[in-house]
Amino acid sequence: MSSLAAYRARWRAENDAARQWTGGYRRYDLVKEVVVAIGVVLAIVVVLSVLFSSPDERPSTIAQWSQQMPLDFVQTASTELDGTSATATYGPPYNNASGSVQHEAFIHLQQWLGVSHPIDAPLDFVIAPLRQVPDQPALTAALAAYQHAPAVTQSRWATSYANALQSTEHPPTVVGERVVVAPGDYGPVALMMSSLLALAQSGGLDGALLTSGQFFQTDYTKPLLFMADGSVLTDRAQAEHLLGSQWGMMNETGSYPGQVWLWLYTFWYQVSPFDSSPNGDLLVMTVMGVLSLAFILVPFLPLVRDIPRWVPVHRLIWREHYRATRG
Repeated sequence: MSSLAAYRARWRAENDAARQWTGGYRRYDLVKEVVVAIGVVLAIVVVLSVLFSSPDERPSTIAQWSQQMPLDFVQTASTELDGTSATATYGPPYNNASGSVQHEAFIHLQQWLGVSHPIDAPLDFVIAPLRQVPDQPALTAALAAYQHAPAVTQSRWATSYANALQSTEHPPTVVGERVVVAPGDYGPVALMMSSLLALAQSGGLDGALLTSGQFFQTDYTKPLLFMADGSVLTDRAQAEHLLGSQWGMMNETGSYPGQVWLWLYTFWYQVSPFDSSPNGDLLVMTVMGVLSLAFILVPFLPLVRDIPRWVPVHRLIWREHYRATRG
């Protein structure tokens, strides 16, 4: 036992000697460096915030949209009612349609995730808000007539009114804050649309679309989808250089190019086939997923992991270390 104990003691001594650092030493306080760095960055952030303030712009609202672009608002509302808007035909996560469903090969992300935020465009954007308007007997009667009519009749009324709004022979006109269309077989739809326009211009529709069972009304999905079906957000995005064709993902309001670290994502939307494919988002996500995975797996990829040995740039960066080591 004594010989074994002596062997272990000698082995520990030899290993301790082997691990002992024989190079130079330099005093370094890591905590001090971190505190100084945080202090400097904080000071710079505060100074720049005071000098340049925030680039945030005022948010667009349905009230503003309906007051400044009443015809566009009514045209959009009519497509919600007849079920032809982008939201009504979108598909998951809003409904079971297929207008904007993207899939590639065996990848069907939208179908897999299903309808998680159900939107019934005619009900949520038109009928339900109008039900909240008080003391309007004519509107109440119009809603009852529309809802009790057969689906074919509802479609005929809504489609006729939508066509009148797009007519070039008898184009609609804006009189004051109202939209006037040529006479036609619109049933109660004309009164419903004029009432919805008045509700929007008063600011009531903004609140009606935010109403939910939650204590805090912070879900802006419905008003954003409604405005996105019109041209108000597109026009504003173009003015602010936020469209996809303007590298919008990496831009910010009032200051572009903005978040330049997002260029790798936005880049793909500018080249074929991503710029014209109906599955462009899914294709970009797939490409970025593959590239990200390849970056993570660099230490395990043959040839790629050997590049530092073939192109020893790191030796140039750490030249003082290697010079000291050789010395």
